[in-house]
Amino acid sequence: MKDEQAFVRRIEELVALGREQGGMVTTDQVEEAAMELSLPVSGLNAVYDYLKGKKIGIGEAMDIEEALSKEDRDYLKIYFEELAELAEYSEGEKEAHYISAMAGDLTAQTKVIEIMLPQVVDIARLYADQGVPVEDLIGEGNVALSAGVTMLGALDSGKEVPGALAGMIMNAMEQLIGEENDIRGRDEKIVSKVNKVADAAAELAEELGRKVTIDELVSETKLSRKTIEDAIRFSGEKIEDIETANN
Repeated sequence: MKDEQAFVRRIEELVALGREQGGMVTTDQVEEAAMELSLPVSGLNAVYDYLKGKKIGIGEAMDIEEALSKEDRDYLKIYFEELAELAEYSEGEKEAHYISAMAGDLTAQTKVIEIMLPQVVDIARLYADQGVPVEDLIGEGNVALSAGVTMLGALDSGKEVPGALAGMIMNAMEQLIGEENDIRGRDEKIVSKVNKVADAAAELAEELGRKVTIDELVSETKLSRKTIEDAIRFSGEKIEDIETANN
């Protein structure tokens, strides 16, 4: 169990590193992780496959556009057109705005948001094809960015600002993906439960030639009363072959 936990933790660190590096890791970085975990060649191939599934390229970034839906591509096209209208800043100007934002200057914090908006898009593209539309990822990233520029006072230098904000943006997007996946998982379990009870009710109803009661389902199947009652409630009491007060 400890070995499995160490493997998962190290591979997730590799994915995080890849996202920090613009969607890629080097072969040396992968092999270093493999050596730490004492992986055989077959295990190393599994790591490459996992990274590919997370849209992390080896040596160079993958073409993320291929993973985007038409809706995502259309949204990004419009969004990039809007970003193109923002002011451009030299590296010196960016550094000055970072330092002022760290000191709590509201105007500078607004400038830093403008500077970082394109990076929100780049990060969102790295999280594409994980169950959340790019538009939602960008929205969540922008919220994290707006909050993040007010929390820069603890940094030691302006050079740390872009990395710190990028980390906040990534954390926000990962949390959103996790929450969406949790909701999706619960929904799938609910649908599975409803279908299971509906199938059992249909089979018993066919044998009896009429609708069945909950008591009969409990008696004639391996389903618990709670499972049956939950399924009826989740379906809005629409399971046709079960006799309820509303049907």
